[in-house]
Amino acid sequence: MQSLSQEIKGFSKTNLKKQSTRVTALSGRRTIETWKGSTVEVVEDVSEPDRGCGYVHDYSSDLQVGVIRPYLLLGSQDVAQDLGTLRKFKVSHILNVAYGVENAFPYEFIYKYLEILDLPETAITSYFQECFEFIDQAKAADGVVLVHCNAGVSRSASIVVGYLMSREGLAFDEAFDSVKKERPAVCPNPGFLVQLKNFRPQEDVH
Repeated sequence: MQSLSQEIKGFSKTNLKKQSTRVTALSGRRTIETWKGSTVEVVEDVSEPDRGCGYVHDYSSDLQVGVIRPYLLLGSQDVAQDLGTLRKFKVSHILNVAYGVENAFPYEFIYKYLEILDLPETAITSYFQECFEFIDQAKAADGVVLVHCNAGVSRSASIVVGYLMSREGLAFDEAFDSVKKERPAVCPNPGFLVQLKNFRPQEDVH
């Protein structure tokens, strides 16, 4: 039987089983850390990402504007922070429903800011009345309102879908299809979808 000192002397790292660890950073970036000898090799995880709806980390600029109605636009925070794009679409009002995104041009546009979390348990319909009234104000003033959150796919899309259901009397499927046609990226989180499908506007259609 070998002594402990003999086993230690005969130890070789090459005999160790290779260990890999998948790491997801707070930013959403995924990497795989693999030990090779005494060093760690880090590579990007290119596996298929989850296809869930809701907020998606995407660091590329998104200036695509969904023209839902002549007075009603839908987009991401990138649009809200790009003065050239705002001018191009003749925006006068901005409804910001992102969390932690400041209004970029407070002296250039009329703003309404509601910090809404993109979580399935958030009662998105509880914000509808305030949001709809602001959109109505912009329309009545012959203005153009941009509705945006962070990515322009969940919170702001839900507001716009709900608005069409309330003001135009559209069923959920009609309203959703109308919005998605103009901004294909829209994908409210599962909780918001349930709330929209169950939404029954109580006020008269305007």
